[in-house]
Order: sequence, then structure tokens, then C-alpha cells
Amino acid sequence: MTISHVPAVEQAQETTPVKSHRPSILGIATLISLAVFVYMASFFAPEDANMGAVQRIFYIHVPSAWVSMVAFGVVFVASIIVLTKHSAKADRFAEAAASIGVLFTFVVMVTGMMWGHAEWGVYWTWDPRLTSYLVLLLMYLAYIALRAYVPDPARKARFSAVVAIIAFIDVPIVYLSAVWFRTLHPHIFTSHGDNGLPGAMLAALMVGLFTFTLVFIYLVKLRLQVTELQDQVEEIAS
Repeated sequence: MTISHVPAVEQAQETTPVKSHRPSILGIATLISLAVFVYMASFFAPEDANMGAVQRIFYIHVPSAWVSMVAFGVVFVASIIVLTKHSAKADRFAEAAASIGVLFTFVVMVTGMMWGHAEWGVYWTWDPRLTSYLVLLLMYLAYIALRAYVPDPARKARFSAVVAIIAFIDVPIVYLSAVWFRTLHPHIFTSHGDNGLPGAMLAALMVGLFTFTLVFIYLVKLRLQVTELQDQVEEIAS
């Protein structure tokens, strides 16, 4: 008489429910919005008479800058919650938003240098807005580095929250730098509501702002899921 032995691992796999990996509504909406944005920015919006096709960088550059500011605003609010309520959930949310914000900040810097070379003939100039934006990037890179350096979760949450709150001071400085100082950076929106953009260009820009916001939300969601999986692996390992 033969007795078959089923390994414990296989038994656990049989009893563990398999999660569905169907695309989420947010993911589908983001994909559709991206397709619409590519069409609007590439074909619907007219080509600029002076800069030509290079001007289309604008539709990536400005929404990326918008998302980076939103991301760091989220980090700022979440960091205040961390310090006042000692919320681990808020700390994870701040970390996710900061990492995605830094990603979009890199996109802003790269597209900005491409634009600058086409418009000004140089990739970089110590323009007040460009300089303040570089400082912003460096401060949030320091935030991420701090999180990787401090091993204790409670101390890491407190220290990084303080750094994030201090770093956020530069966000309004970046926004107002074009108003406070003489700058080569163009004014997209003025206090009188005159943006100087034709209707088709403005429509493409609005779609870009909406699309990049959806992308930010979707990437933060994925980043939180990765963090949750990492926490589960650490619990199993310990």
C-alpha cells in the first residue's frame, strides 16, 4: 500500500486563495487617458510657428511639473499627520508620493533642458526658477536617502517627516520665482487668466494635466502595494 505525502508548501499553495490580476478601473482609465493625451499632444494641437515640433515637449514638461508639486504637497500633509498622529499609514503614503514626485521632477528637469537648448541655445542656465527647482529635487533626494539610512521605523518616520516639511518650503518659492525675479522662464498662467495659448494647445495642456494626475495616483497605488508586499516578506522572514 503506497501512501503519498504532499509537501507542506504545496498544501499551503492549494489552500491560499489566488488574487485576481485583472486590470483595475483606475488602470484602464489611466491607459485610455494616456492614449487621448498622446493624440492631443501629437496631432490635435498645432505645431508652434517658431519652435516647431520641439514645442510639444511643453505638453510633458508642464504636467510633470504640476504632478511634482501635487506629490510634494501630499508628502507635506502626510508628514504633518505622521508627526501629530504617529500614523504608519501616513508615513507609507508620504514615502510613496515622494518617490513618484522625484520621478516626475527628473522628467521636468530633462524636458526643461531640452526646451532650454531649443529656445535659449543652452541646456542649463542659473535661472531663478531652474535653480530653485534643482534645490527642490536635491532636498527630496535627501528625504529618500534618509529613509534608506535610518533603520528604526519610528525614528525614520519622524526624521523624514521633518525633512519633508522643511523641503516643502521651496515649493511656493519655485512657483513664485518667476514673479519675484527676472527670469527666462515663460509665464504659463497669469493673474489675469491670460495664458497666451490657442484653444487647441490649451485643450491639449488640460488633457495632459488630467492624464498625468491619473498616472500619479496610479503609480502611488502601485508603490503602496509594493511596500505592503515588502512588509509581509519581512514579517515572514522574521
